[in-house]
Amino acid sequence: MAQLKTKIDLYLKANSKSWDKTKVELQDDMISGVSSPYISIWNYDGLAKPTADQLASYETAANAAETNAGIDATRRTQYLSWDKQMEMIYKDQKNGTSTFKDHCDKVRSDNPKG
Repeated sequence: MAQLKTKIDLYLKANSKSWDKTKVELQDDMISGVSSPYISIWNYDGLAKPTADQLASYETAANAAETNAGIDATRRTQYLSWDKQMEMIYKDQKNGTSTFKDHCDKVRSDNPKG
């Protein structure tokens, strides 16, 4: 199940708005150890607070966004540091090789997005 923040972020983007922590606040009262987050503050001019049904309609897209965010995080670590990438690019240009491209292709194929 997707996080409430992710679904709200998608709702905002669909309505040409962006997340602004001064306009929206989430709260979770953790009743009997069970998490049940909700919107405690909503101050977007011209945009109504989303209903539960509206947020539920973003479940599939939010799950995909969260999955892809995890894949992106993994890819960032496997792409290596900028200095190592630049070294690969330099050597490729100097030697006429494709080490950098091959490395990036492998990272992407090892961590495909849905």
